[in-house]
Amino acid sequence: MTSKRDYYEVLSISRNASKDEIKSAYRKLALKYHPDRNKSPEAEEKFKEISEAYAVLSDQDKRKRYDTYGHVGTEEVFRGSEDNFAEIFKDMGFGGVGDIFEQIFGRMGGGSRGRSDPFGFNTRSNDRRIRGRDLLYEVDMTLEDVLKGHKQEIQIPSIENCSTCSGSGASPGTSPKKCATCNGQGQTRRVYNQNQFSTFISLETCNTCQGEGKIIEKPCNVCKGHGKVNKTNTVNIDIPPGIEDGTTLRLSGKGEHVQGGVNGDLLIRIHVLPHNLFKVMDEGDLICNFEVFFVDMILGIEARVPTLDGAEKLKIPAGTKANSVFKIKGKGLPRYGKYGRGDQYVKVEVKLPDRINDKQKNLLKDLAKEFKK
Repeated sequence: MTSKRDYYEVLSISRNASKDEIKSAYRKLALKYHPDRNKSPEAEEKFKEISEAYAVLSDQDKRKRYDTYGHVGTEEVFRGSEDNFAEIFKDMGFGGVGDIFEQIFGRMGGGSRGRSDPFGFNTRSNDRRIRGRDLLYEVDMTLEDVLKGHKQEIQIPSIENCSTCSGSGASPGTSPKKCATCNGQGQTRRVYNQNQFSTFISLETCNTCQGEGKIIEKPCNVCKGHGKVNKTNTVNIDIPPGIEDGTTLRLSGKGEHVQGGVNGDLLIRIHVLPHNLFKVMDEGDLICNFEVFFVDMILGIEARVPTLDGAEKLKIPAGTKANSVFKIKGKGLPRYGKYGRGDQYVKVEVKLPDRINDKQKNLLKDLAKEFKK
């Protein structure tokens, strides 16, 4: 296996180079070997080598450990180096830090990421903050709500800093103590000298503080030492007119709130309740059945038909047949995502008397004879 080159040699700087000199040297080499500019087969490997050197030498603590112990594992080299790289690349025109290393190390790793990505800068692992859950909330709406739109307050769970201990987890009047085992680092280091030329350093989660770097001797009574509490936040939702049954609205960042993390999204699923008069059709159109007395069907009538806006006049011509359909323009629902409203269709049904007396029966018989002449 090829041994690593000296980091100072990689960047062509002296061992007493200043931080600005280190930055300038890396920037110059990064511009030269960045694969967007340099298409040679060696460019990617060279870019990786100079980036590893810069990650160590640009960090005061890592540089001191390197000067003392030599090379360490790649995972330790790049941990916490995001800001140093971001400062270098912000004006170089290559995109964000995550994009740069996603491009380089995604290709070099054959597409397999996760533990094989030494930088931790790729888009899938760079955001290590906790993300709140997406929450689904179902809303029942009447057609009257759909006509006018609907506003509602809902309660969303969140995790926030405990106000009693200000998020420290310690009882008021006390403070967490720095873990003596790991000196507040949350990790313990074991140094192995394999031979006079090689040193191996193993990093492990501190068993004393469980990686927190601090010890809470007297926990807060409210949050039990966690520093976080469960709360609820009020979210006002405004559902636009004309929304269709089964539609799901996504409110970005309105889901579960996590202090210091990324809010989840709030999903609003719409359920339009059945109406006792109207049935929803396409494009905001409505249809309803309307009974007309059989005599009025024969003679014609100006009827008052129910709509969502109230009763509307509808002229039923003489001789209208059963199941005829009439249109009342613009009396449907708002067309979701479009301008204007749909129409209301009225299906005419014949209304017959439940029972008739002898006089009415004789009149109908006489009328039937007249129609048969």
